[in-house]
Amino acid sequence: MTVQDRARQTRKPRILCVGMPVRDLIFRVAGVPERGNKDPADGFAEIAGGNSPNAAISIARLGGDVLLSGPVGGLNAASNITIVDQFRGEGIDTGGLVEVDGVVTPISSILIDPSGERTIVTFRDPKLWTVNLPSSDVLLDGCDAILAENRCAEFATDICAEAHRRGIPVVIDADRVMSLREGLLQVSSHIIFSAEALRATAGESDEVAALRKVARLTPALLGVTSGAKGAIWLAEHGNPRHMPAFPVHTVDTLGAGDAFHGAFTLATAEGQPLEQAMRFASATAALKCTRFGGAFGSPQRAEVEDFLAANAPVTAS
Repeated sequence: MTVQDRARQTRKPRILCVGMPVRDLIFRVAGVPERGNKDPADGFAEIAGGNSPNAAISIARLGGDVLLSGPVGGLNAASNITIVDQFRGEGIDTGGLVEVDGVVTPISSILIDPSGERTIVTFRDPKLWTVNLPSSDVLLDGCDAILAENRCAEFATDICAEAHRRGIPVVIDADRVMSLREGLLQVSSHIIFSAEALRATAGESDEVAALRKVARLTPALLGVTSGAKGAIWLAEHGNPRHMPAFPVHTVDTLGAGDAFHGAFTLATAEGQPLEQAMRFASATAALKCTRFGGAFGSPQRAEVEDFLAANAPVTAS
């Protein structure tokens, strides 16, 4: 064992999360209003959000050391301060965030209905994709894994490619349709799709067939999350494996997929076996769903471990 390997065993895994922070305006409603209606909300919260930033919160709560990188608007400084303060309050290093002049930080209006399902409208200024991130030497210093959003491929691919070259695991949250010629396909170690994004990307209605189609174009391990249906991934020789979701009383699904990606990335950095990492991620996402507040409902590490201990081990089928 090298000195470097021993040092890694005595410190928290360091995860670089690349994505777009979002100002989330969350409304708890009795139902999604019909067109033209004006309905009251039962509750409201304003929190920091975004796919990779949400995952960063989960990683930090699960015991990881997180560096967050991506663009924020140069205007509406008060909003930026609030967002950054919330991330820092979770112990997240925000030194990788970059202001883009002349735009506002992305903003989402989110409706949470009594079943916990969320309906989202988001505005992201196209100029945000012109950001230049800090250098790879800065972002990858001590890095054990990267988690990046595929919607941010314009500015995330180069850092992912450099991490791949250095042998650092690169996990992609594929929450949006992906070009089958996308560069991220070649520089990722793991790609976990949402069900909708996978079907749209592959042009296949069957998720296993869709995964197999994409697998012909990338060396990455491929998986897909389907909410209460659980997660599927391709094992050796393209054989599908299924990890059932944990049954819980759902209060708020906002950020559940991000919690899954964050937990999976941390587990990968820790060297957990694949099936164990999937179970760990599924438990983290399930617990998040039982709490209101987006990613700020993510569980602590001890809670996940207690939850796993209390539930009989589930072997992937």
